[in-house]
Amino acid sequence: MSDLSTSYKLQPFLLLSKSVKGSANAKLISDALAAPGVYVFSELAQAPNVMEASTLPEVAPYYALLKIFLYGTYKDYSAQQQQLPQLNPTQKAKLKHLSIVSLSETSRTLQYTLLQEYLDIPNVRELEDLIIDTFYQGIIVGKLDQRSQQLIVETTMGRDVLPEQLDRTMQALEDWSTQTRLVLESIDNQIREANDALKNNQNERQEYDNQVEQVRRSIRARKDNMEDVASSFPSDPANSNVRGRHQPMAIYGEEDASGRAKKRGVKRFMVGRP
Repeated sequence: MSDLSTSYKLQPFLLLSKSVKGSANAKLISDALAAPGVYVFSELAQAPNVMEASTLPEVAPYYALLKIFLYGTYKDYSAQQQQLPQLNPTQKAKLKHLSIVSLSETSRTLQYTLLQEYLDIPNVRELEDLIIDTFYQGIIVGKLDQRSQQLIVETTMGRDVLPEQLDRTMQALEDWSTQTRLVLESIDNQIREANDALKNNQNERQEYDNQVEQVRRSIRARKDNMEDVASSFPSDPANSNVRGRHQPMAIYGEEDASGRAKKRGVKRFMVGRP
């Protein structure tokens, strides 16, 4: 059951409160507390005619009972029972439903023994019937662990809250908002740092690639230059493959009378290995 649904079911009583005057508000409150599906009562408690009549002797006990349905539990009712109107079976079951919701705010696992004592229920069968009824009403979503004798609560409807509870809730939300903002700022800073590091790495990689390319160009240029120098010398096919052999070289000087050069001497040199 959503809070919107139970608020919608309260609307007929809010309409009646605009015309009901004086002590008649006692019956209006009693009927609203017994109405099926009505589990929130703040709007009724704040209705102008109801508030005006709340100080009347005939209405005051019912208004006090309404406050227990707003914020209290069955245990609170038991402690003040002598000053409050007697509950009919429907009202009693409803207040016990709301009491389980309140107990689940401190623990999501509720032992049967705790519930029986708190709700004044003598046996397990009656307790389980009451809990199953909360499931059908949509007040609680959970499961019964009969072997371990406990109720495991997953979610519950929201109850009316006291003004001071609302202040604490607002403060908690503000604290949560501040913490969330700080976490988001930290995440943004980490993302920014990661992006800067990635950009720096990319720049360093680009600079490295440029240096490598410059070295490659230098090597290619030297190679081309060496090939150009080598190609400028004539090659002797007959001797191009001779390695490690001594080749004679004649040094010619003056020509003799016949016109042939007269050898001044012969000098040898080695082509290939020394």
